[in-house]
Amino acid sequence: MHSNHKRDVVIFDFGGVLIDWNPRYLYRKLFGDDEAGMERFLAEVTTPEWNLQQDAGRPWSEAVTLLTAHHPSQAELIAAYQHRWEETLNGAIDDSLHILRELKDAGHPLYGLTNWSQETFPIARERFDFLEWFDGIVVSGEEGTIKPDEKIYRILLERYDIDPARAVFIDDSQRNVEAAEAFGIHGIHFHAPAQLRAELVKLGFLPA
Repeated sequence: MHSNHKRDVVIFDFGGVLIDWNPRYLYRKLFGDDEAGMERFLAEVTTPEWNLQQDAGRPWSEAVTLLTAHHPSQAELIAAYQHRWEETLNGAIDDSLHILRELKDAGHPLYGLTNWSQETFPIARERFDFLEWFDGIVVSGEEGTIKPDEKIYRILLERYDIDPARAVFIDDSQRNVEAAEAFGIHGIHFHAPAQLRAELVKLGFLPA
């Protein structure tokens, strides 16, 4: 049964919303001035689809071995994605972090729902203290399923007894937002902190 209470629960995606993650932060160091070569490598070798399989639980060692077999001349560059993964993190997105702090101070229950490898998420936990502000976090790599699969949303809602009618979900992927909305969660497609703040003000989560 859905409650009649107003929405007060906030569910955050992490990468691209609260944390500035991008493999280019690492690979610019390795490719130097060859921006075109770097973009080609990221589009054709260590593709987003390849990385997403680690988010779904595939071990990094297996991922690197399989990809290196297809691209043996790129072995060192491929291995760097695993061994220098921390360098893909630029830091927190400060203006988003200020919003998170305001929500926390206002007493809103906070949850995380992230597509992230179970092997690399501990690095983020150690680096970003604000992850301790969350009442619960579901990490795709630990569950073996990724957004926008409905299974991972169901895991979050059931594990933490979240009423979808009381929740808002923030993600930088429209597909992930739409999957949340299918459960009755109010979705916000994140573009920038100022846009997020405006939408949260409109919904009554933050003061104008």
